[in-house]
Amino acid sequence: MNKAQETVLEIDLKALKHNFKFLKSKLSGSTKFLAVVKAFAYGSDAIEVAKYLQQLEVDYFAVAYTYEGVALRDAGITTPILVLHPQPVSFDDIITRCLEPSLYSQRVLDLFIASAVTHKQHNYPVHLKFNTGLNRLGFSLEDISKIAETVSKTKAVHITSLFSHLAESEVLDDKAFTVSQIEHFKTIYKQVYAKLDYKPFLHLCNTSGIINYPEAHFDMVRSGIGLNGFGNDPNVNKHLKPIAALKTNISQIHHIKKGESLGYNRAFIAQTDTKTATLPIGHADGIKRQYGNKNGFVTINNQKAYILGNVCMDMIMVDITSIDCNEGDEVIVFDDKYTAEALAENVQSISYELITAISQRVKRVFRR
Repeated sequence: MNKAQETVLEIDLKALKHNFKFLKSKLSGSTKFLAVVKAFAYGSDAIEVAKYLQQLEVDYFAVAYTYEGVALRDAGITTPILVLHPQPVSFDDIITRCLEPSLYSQRVLDLFIASAVTHKQHNYPVHLKFNTGLNRLGFSLEDISKIAETVSKTKAVHITSLFSHLAESEVLDDKAFTVSQIEHFKTIYKQVYAKLDYKPFLHLCNTSGIINYPEAHFDMVRSGIGLNGFGNDPNVNKHLKPIAALKTNISQIHHIKKGESLGYNRAFIAQTDTKTATLPIGHADGIKRQYGNKNGFVTINNQKAYILGNVCMDMIMVDITSIDCNEGDEVIVFDDKYTAEALAENVQSISYELITAISQRVKRVFRR
């Protein structure tokens, strides 16, 4: 790949394939694989990533909101798409685009059934989410009788799956909470099965669940961050490849004398003569203000260059006093060697937050 001459996000689809195959290798042959491509496929490009994964024959996609699923359908994605947090205002769009909603309360179940009836649907696929301890979204164990009563009165919907979400499957020091979630989910699906004349398929595991809890793979697993090359564990990361590389270049080099200031609010005052590089990337591109004032860094010619002063909307300035470099040289914000995870840790954040923040104005370049 040519050296970056502007700010670009390179997406390595070969690395995506590698991650998919690694995660699939942890499953039995009958276990389905759901690829989570919400938030522009974790900040990369949902359409291109989904098209590639569809070629690899993933069984399902998941998005957070309806408009994300609509965009995939409009781009030619035909694989089933689960909408994880649909809003009732979008139920008509869900049905017209053949998306599959996660229903998580009696209210949304009733409203979706009403929409399905209006659209004269028969056995429309829906997924029921249960709360097993994350306490974010989901039906409870006590809701099962009412759910069964509700669905028994209509032919408009069909419960395709039952699922829940693990809260700390990456935490290995204390597995008790995750084990309790798994057992709670087992109690739930057994009670649901007892009240239906069919058996919806089951899914519970996220990326860390795939690795750490093979006994809970059930009928399908879900992965988003793992496909992007992060396993929430250094030992797992060894087997994965980050798919995204954020690169930019040096626009201009400055020589700041001792006592001079740099940037907005004069947040940096040079204590010694300092050489700086100005880069065409800022908080409008996803580099948040928290990375400023030497909390974050980029890599130039294999050396760390810390961000000086406040992050600007379209630019950052970095310390290159001890780095041999020139205007126009390539700068790595993160890639498969200098990872987003390592950069995020500097500000007590996580890779998820950094990579999903990359603005859509940053040019995407695909490596195939």
